[in-house]
Amino acid sequence: MDLDSLTQQSGDWLRGTGPESDVVVSTRIRLARNISEFPFNTRTDDSTRARIVKQVRGALDDLAIPTVLQYIDVSELGDTDRQFLVERQLISRELSEGEGARGVAISKNEVESVMVNEEDHLRLQVLASGLDLSGCWQRIDQLDDAFEEHLTFAFHDHYGYLTACPTNVGTGIRASVMLHLPALVQTREIQKVFHSLQKINLAVRGLYGEGSQAMGDFYQISNQYTLGLSETQVLEKLSSVIPRILDYERRSRQAMLEENREELHDQVSRSYGILKSAHTISSEETMHLLSSVRLGVYLNLIDDLELSTLNELYIQTQPAHLQKLRHAELDSAERNKARAALLRQRLAAESEND
Repeated sequence: MDLDSLTQQSGDWLRGTGPESDVVVSTRIRLARNISEFPFNTRTDDSTRARIVKQVRGALDDLAIPTVLQYIDVSELGDTDRQFLVERQLISRELSEGEGARGVAISKNEVESVMVNEEDHLRLQVLASGLDLSGCWQRIDQLDDAFEEHLTFAFHDHYGYLTACPTNVGTGIRASVMLHLPALVQTREIQKVFHSLQKINLAVRGLYGEGSQAMGDFYQISNQYTLGLSETQVLEKLSSVIPRILDYERRSRQAMLEENREELHDQVSRSYGILKSAHTISSEETMHLLSSVRLGVYLNLIDDLELSTLNELYIQTQPAHLQKLRHAELDSAERNKARAALLRQRLAAESEND
């Protein structure tokens, strides 16, 4: 797969067409799997990791699934290309920064992907727009079954699937929903949400998952444990909690609008104006301003912007994407200028198309 070609498209999950997309950006499900004949990656050497890759690539050639997965050798990529895949949510930071033979197989629409030799031998992933836990589960279950036709996964009759991290033992499932919660952040109610989620063993992470900070008021809500829980139980728990957060966010948005529409409209308009006119802008400020504009779109304070454009700009203004688009390595100051130029161009084009 030519990574440069990915800069000219966006994954289906960024289109903003899924259910509840005013608050829910995407749904993701990952499954951790290990091939039974090999030790966990914490105890493998370079030759063993290479054998794991060979087996997985052999299975990829014969998978009975509707989509084609194209393999990328991550170990041969440079720093910018690896970061580019992290920014697109196709690989984890752990895989990017790892050592030895490792890679990722990706579908054309970026819905399905398979990381090879991350913490576990395989990390299957399905990523969808909006809130779609059942749809993601059906697709990843099909992908998992297809791999099991060719690979024997480490499995214990009592404990279930065996994984490198004890918290993933059992089903190996990690389901997460990415939410945009600007109203809860601005009204300082977000900590109450975090506290409630922690009580029921749900994790809250930033835009890029574990170890990342929240940017642009985006938060990923996911299960913390799998041992002793079935896939259905994990998904039902998330399915019961997420609608409450959506309702809380929407009521907070409406309250902000009713209590001080003029001030909120001014905030949104100023954010939009800076994005359309700035000649240098940092990634952090861009995320903050885009979050404000995204809120304005859904409160009908801005009417000439598509949600898909905003979602794409969150990704395309990240450092590696800017460098891929410019076909050059850029220092921080150069990236800030390139980011501003991209924003001016895209937002001007949106206004012309309206």
